[in-house]
Amino acid sequence: MSVTLLVTRPRPQCAAWLGRLAQLGVTAAALPLIEILPARDAVPVRAAWAALDRVDLAVFVSPNAVEQFFAHAGGARWPAQLLAACVGPGSAQALVARGVPAAAVVQPAAQAASLDSEHLWEQLSERRNWAGARVLLLRGDGGRDWLAERLAECGAQVEAVTVYHRAGPCFSVAEQALLDAVRAEPAAFVWLFSSAEAVGHLRSLGLSGQRAIATHPRIGEAASVAGFEPVVLARPDPEAVTQALKRL
Repeated sequence: MSVTLLVTRPRPQCAAWLGRLAQLGVTAAALPLIEILPARDAVPVRAAWAALDRVDLAVFVSPNAVEQFFAHAGGARWPAQLLAACVGPGSAQALVARGVPAAAVVQPAAQAASLDSEHLWEQLSERRNWAGARVLLLRGDGGRDWLAERLAECGAQVEAVTVYHRAGPCFSVAEQALLDAVRAEPAAFVWLFSSAEAVGHLRSLGLSGQRAIATHPRIGEAASVAGFEPVVLARPDPEAVTQALKRL
């Protein structure tokens, strides 16, 4: 039986993932479980751009944060001295594509056990003394504060700016039909989860007992609690996910 991998990332990232997975010989389909919407209040986002040349570090929590923040650039250029931090290669690629010098992008080491704030902090803590530094945390509405807390403990002035709003899934007719097919023949599908919040949106849909790949231990734990079984872990890149799919 052929197996279809269900890519549940937000809609803006699905196309690139599907294209790369196809190159790797993986049959995949998009079933976005989180909708990304512009920030409800754009004034703080524009103010962040206006003050960007006085900032020492900008932390982007996801490719969505990159896309939504740069949507308000209004022709402004990235300051040459400003570091941009992120936790994954997707965000790093999005930053470079929008004109941030690759040398200014800080992310977890290539050999890091997982791509998260803890491993990003390993890189940032070695960069400089953060006392007195101005830091922008560019994120959706809510999220983990762990990295902001570490920077604040070192004396940095951290300002969180909401650059996008997350909402539950809004399935198209085709996506709803795909979901119905998953219910009818669960063995023909494997879920790819890149967000614990996304897993939560499925808990009311009666999909427990299905196989899944999670891109972080916390996400894997959420999937297991929601009844997915088995759940295997993989780094959030198509090559690693392909290998995890083979293990399943």
